[in-house]
Amino acid sequence: MVVRVEFTLSFNGAESDDHHIDLYDISQALIGFQRSLALTTHLVLNNKIITQSPALKGAKVFAVPAEEGSWNIKGVVIASVISGGAYQLTTTPNNTPLGHLIFSAYDYLVKESLGFHVDYNKSLGKLYEEQIAEKADVPKIEQHKMDSLIEKCSTAISEIHRPLYKTKSAINAKIIGNYGQGASVVGGELNLSTYEYVHESFREEQPVLIAGRVSSYNSNTFKGRIYVAGEGRPITFELSSGCRSSNSIQLIVNSLTAYATRENNSEWSTIHCKAQIPR
Repeated sequence: MVVRVEFTLSFNGAESDDHHIDLYDISQALIGFQRSLALTTHLVLNNKIITQSPALKGAKVFAVPAEEGSWNIKGVVIASVISGGAYQLTTTPNNTPLGHLIFSAYDYLVKESLGFHVDYNKSLGKLYEEQIAEKADVPKIEQHKMDSLIEKCSTAISEIHRPLYKTKSAINAKIIGNYGQGASVVGGELNLSTYEYVHESFREEQPVLIAGRVSSYNSNTFKGRIYVAGEGRPITFELSSGCRSSNSIQLIVNSLTAYATRENNSEWSTIHCKAQIPR
């Protein structure tokens, strides 16, 4: 069967209200839009994180002609699901568990990226349990993989903001999703404040001590995310050149392992570090 999920990217304010928007800015925003949709869909369908959107398997992301009314463009995710394959979907196309999961995973990605903290257990975790109770064979996307997805899509989410912070041909933006149960907002409003959040634009100049649990880490880039309870959200980090020793990396890996296996009481779960917050 075919699963269809629609996402509409809409810009409002300034020149976009007159149906105009800077062409280069919008082209970069659409690349970010497509990439974030492709990586999210691939994770849901294949339980793997990809780094290049053309590597998307099992689905395609199509564009529908832009609509008037400020400046809107619709991206349509179409996934082909083979009967008897990985997912046994017995519901109608207007109420597919898989479509609901793609929508919810993208909503989680956008919210966490923009600083709207989401309780995984009350969102994707709960959705999975509800669909299993209804005997829908759907994939379970672990929290640590969603955290890794957020890291991989940070630049893409930033670029969606481009018309807002470069030429300022729009003032705000929003994403509307629909998996067959009516349209609803994905994430929250995109504006200059959310753009600054994506870039972690804080003003502290002196190093600060933080304690938290590592939720994702990339050994190739030395970048990751650490959940700090005092902030109530994961914070992106990059190890400085002087902190890339085997001992430091082992501490990060131990914390990540404890986080992924939910061993919150493990002695390796929480790490303490000195962080230099960039402007």
